[in-house]
Amino acid sequence: MKERVISTALILILNIILQSTLFQAIRIVNIMPNTSIIIIVSYALLRGRTEGAAVGCFSGILTDIFFGTSFGFYAFLGMMTGYICGRSFHNLYRENYILPIMISSAAVFIYENIIYFTGFLFKGNTEYFYFLIHLIIPEMVYTGVFSIIIYRLLFAVNDWLEQREKYRYRLF
Repeated sequence: MKERVISTALILILNIILQSTLFQAIRIVNIMPNTSIIIIVSYALLRGRTEGAAVGCFSGILTDIFFGTSFGFYAFLGMMTGYICGRSFHNLYRENYILPIMISSAAVFIYENIIYFTGFLFKGNTEYFYFLIHLIIPEMVYTGVFSIIIYRLLFAVNDWLEQREKYRYRLF
């Protein structure tokens, strides 16, 4: 349990560091994959809604601290994303890589729409279709492609941790 918490915390901290440094170099037309959503969806699919919500909340807190303008907004969005995506935890084949791509893309679509409607629309920016075509859809595609790599890495980490937990339980 302690190993899982430490590894998850390290993954989330590494993600924030990479988003603000290395991932800036892989922007395509000023669009960057939303790796936080990929991590939240991956944990939700691999571990269920409770861990998905917890990872989403802590990922959102880190986003609020480093990139947000108000505290709690991204934490709530991340928590809800992890909870909703984790609802289907027991009904899926975890080795299926199509599902994380589709769910990550759909989560980005909903996530960015919420950001638009709570941030931009209330400030008077009514150019939704411009926002949709130039930001949301390209970010959905880029996140979907990137989710293959990150989901596979998180799947391997989760597998390794589960094996260690099984081994530890056999000893006691």
